[in-house]
Amino acid sequence: MRSLIVGNWKMNGLSGALAEAASIDTLAGELPGVEVGLAPPFTLLSPMAAMVHHLSVGGQDCHEASHGAHTGRISAAMLAESGARFVILGHSECRAEGDDDARVRAKVDAALGAGLSVILCVGETARQREAGEAKSAVVGQLAAALPQGEGSAERLTIAYEPVWAIGAGQTPAQDEVEAMHRAIRSSLVAHYGEAGRLVRILYGGSVSASNVEALVANAMVNGVLVGGASLTAESFGAILRSIAGSGRAD
Repeated sequence: MRSLIVGNWKMNGLSGALAEAASIDTLAGELPGVEVGLAPPFTLLSPMAAMVHHLSVGGQDCHEASHGAHTGRISAAMLAESGARFVILGHSECRAEGDDDARVRAKVDAALGAGLSVILCVGETARQREAGEAKSAVVGQLAAALPQGEGSAERLTIAYEPVWAIGAGQTPAQDEVEAMHRAIRSSLVAHYGEAGRLVRILYGGSVSASNVEALVANAMVNGVLVGGASLTAESFGAILRSIAGSGRAD
């Protein structure tokens, strides 16, 4: 299974940042063993999609409605028309701002209906982990949002992002990452049958060049979702090279 490395730029990047994307795109072309994606802010999506050749460009979120009086929101069809090939949904930052499981599921359905692939984020809070509820929380989020339609699994990627690790400079122990990814895989197989074995499961949360090789050394980890370290070609490139040189690229 080919490793997938996706950079989520969040609310970062003016037009000058397109130069960084161009450098990342060039590097992606030199590392054919990995698949690379970038999710810039919406203002950069169209120009970035028009200039890259070796990576895919995606959105950071979308509204569940196809159109309407939703000031400041972006529909899945708008993302697709702007050149997006995927969208990140269920990110903890969006969940913290009101996205419950039902809304995440509605967004997933809308994105698939618009022809996009979906990176579905799941993850537990520090309180849930301390209470011994981490696995049930993650599996519950997953069960509530998994699409049902035929072929849905083919356009789905799961990103396990423990909420307490995002931006905190810490990651779970390797056996904890493996256990959670196994639980996610079991849920996918239970839902989709054998097709669930082909859904990639990424790890996200304070991913950096210093820890990514250890993370992807685990056969249960099919790639990473990167935040701040994806903003420059220097830092994101170090992550790409590390995975490409780890023997886990494909």
